Amino acid sequence: MADKGELKSISLQLKDESDTVALAAQLAPMLCGTDPRLETATPGGRIHLRGELGTGKTSFARAFLRAAGIQGRIKSPSYALLESYKLSNLYFYHLDFYRFRDPREWLDAGFREILQKEAVVLIEWPEQAGNSLPPPDLEISLEYADIGRNARLAAHSNKGLSWLITLAPSLQKSLARDNPGAAS
Repeated sequence: MADKGELKSISLQLKDESDTVALAAQLAPMLCGTDPRLETATPGGRIHLRGELGTGKTSFARAFLRAAGIQGRIKSPSYALLESYKLSNLYFYHLDFYRFRDPREWLDAGFREILQKEAVVLIEWPEQAGNSLPPPDLEISLEYADIGRNARLAAHSNKGLSWLITLAPSLQKSLARDNPGAAS
């Protein structure tokens, strides 16, 4: 991991679904504005989820929404394109652009309006929107590994960078615990 002054991305191994759930649980309070380590943070933010089919994008999104406090059934937006939730005064939007064949389809669907600063927006398959989406605060790329998944978290805004800086110490501890020979 890089020095805090240079930190723009973090790469880690998610050995199983419980690691994915743990990562989501660490990020959710940051976007909800309830993480005590980010006292002046405003709620909301955008996360783009990239990866092949089956790499865990929807699993991460479900775990994130559950950790944020969403109750009841959390459906995949694969067919509906959008699932929305409201918790207190914060809106959550989970979008899946997998079925889009033209980058303008997300605009035609009217999704531009939901990219509000005071909402939490999770987008699976953002590449299907071409270059017309605004950059996310954080991009999470998942890929298959020998065991589990490799994850790369990349900040694209100051807000995303503050999340990475806040996450880095706890991720270093878990990496050191899982791999005693890892650098701390």
